Amino acid sequence: MKRTFYVKAHWDTEAKVWYSETDIEGLFIETKDLAEFEEIMPELARDMIIANHNTSPELASKSPEDLFAMVTWMPPTQMPNAA
Repeated sequence: MKRTFYVKAHWDTEAKVWYSETDIEGLFIETKDLAEFEEIMPELARDMIIANHNTSPELASKSPEDLFAMVTWMPPTQMPNAA
């Protein structure tokens, strides 16, 4: 059964960057704008899920489609004033 993971973007007011909150082991995203975050997130999430959430036997016996989990993108509910 495929797992479901989540990725959220948060704004760091001091550093003036978007950063990720996620349950995907090894995934950390930090960008200056939200559009870039949204652009790179799917591929990075996929790579980290394959690398860190599958065993060697799973990698050897399953197709890429069967390995890939559902990633729920949770965009920010509020935009920062200075973004």
